[in-house]
Amino acid sequence: MNEKLFTSAGSSPGASRREFLTTSSLLAAGGALAGSLSLARSAHAAGDDTIKIALVGCGGRGTGAAQQALSTKGPIKLVAMADVFADRLAQSHRQLTQSHANRVDVPEDRRFIGFDAYQKALEAGIDVVLLVTPPGFRPIHFEAAVKSGKHVFMEKPVATDAIGIRRVLATAAEAKQKNLKVGVGLQRHHQPSYIETVKRLHDGAIGDILAMRIYWNGGAVPLFRVLPRDNLRKDRPELTEMEYQMRNWYDFVWTCGDHIVEQHIHNIDVAHWVKQALPIRANGMGGHQGIRTKDHGEIYDHHDVEFEYADGSRVFSQCRRINDCWTNVSEHAHGTKGTAVVSNSIDVAGGKKWTFPKGKDKNPNPYQVEHDDLFAAIRRNEPYNEAENGAESTMMAILGRMCTYSGQVLTWEEAINSQVSVMPKEFTFDATPPTLPGPDGFYALPTPGKTRVV
Repeated sequence: MNEKLFTSAGSSPGASRREFLTTSSLLAAGGALAGSLSLARSAHAAGDDTIKIALVGCGGRGTGAAQQALSTKGPIKLVAMADVFADRLAQSHRQLTQSHANRVDVPEDRRFIGFDAYQKALEAGIDVVLLVTPPGFRPIHFEAAVKSGKHVFMEKPVATDAIGIRRVLATAAEAKQKNLKVGVGLQRHHQPSYIETVKRLHDGAIGDILAMRIYWNGGAVPLFRVLPRDNLRKDRPELTEMEYQMRNWYDFVWTCGDHIVEQHIHNIDVAHWVKQALPIRANGMGGHQGIRTKDHGEIYDHHDVEFEYADGSRVFSQCRRINDCWTNVSEHAHGTKGTAVVSNSIDVAGGKKWTFPKGKDKNPNPYQVEHDDLFAAIRRNEPYNEAENGAESTMMAILGRMCTYSGQVLTWEEAINSQVSVMPKEFTFDATPPTLPGPDGFYALPTPGKTRVV
């Protein structure tokens, strides 16, 4: 299936972020109601208020997102599922049926397999779609969902290159025009300890923020793969290169964006939230120093990036995926009056300290709360659109990757307007992915000073 079939007339590769935000504001101000009653058109047409959902992407996170959606208040049913892999869909269906037997109604004829499965799921009489495939597909699926008038939950990150980000921003504007609700899986925005701490920072609790430190440093990541990575080629020699990369999606830029985009986005998003601004430029360095085999793909295992803002402040960003090293997943703010651990506490000069109260009742599971909030907004028909923030935070992570891969200082405008695509030209299992292994079986790593990103 050729990518050009999905190109939006409103997502010109050369358009700037500022133009997209202007377009978004104009469309929102128009108050168009064409899609505002999509739930009423389907669910209420049947004489009840049952929300019908489809799951697109049936891996572990997709199954988890469906579990959470099905745990929200009010009548709700999962009525369609889609994935490129039949085994993933079957496993997910079994798990969801076991945990939510009364809320799962997905017969064989609404279990769709293939690269076009998402389109069939959108046509299955649904109100809401959960987009939880590897993130490279997110711009395509989000655009199709909004064009078909569906409310959306989509996992982070929302794209893997700047072209995809521009497409998501254009679609976010269309979603606002249609009054469609859009949630994005950046769950810290739904975690009370973060919400309260960020509010206090915005109210000046530590004065002007001069710098932030953000980390996602942990061990190697084998958990996302359908089969153990080191045995995948040996156990499944029949796999084409495209299928191999999709089943091993965490190790390729087009599918995951690198771990600075796929995981560190959570911490980058917190910095974006606290700063309430976009960086003007960034620089950084990274590479791959851990154990590397032929099955380890092309992504780095560490990145170190400095983001600079117009007010002179900096955000210092680290992410690492190497075993037996210092681990830390956190965000810290430094201001003229004190410091903060953004997840839960503030220290002011002179000894005053505030800490968010402990206890699950004070800090419920944010993965569940983000779905509770989205589905409540759908039922109440309240404005709800996290797509723009999701796109900006994802683009900030992509900017960091562009700097580490290229070894260059890049401005926000240079990055957001990049014409370099990391995506395949077509989507079939026989298609050629953007990166292929060399004669020695290893995938080439990006090379600072040589790798082109703009």
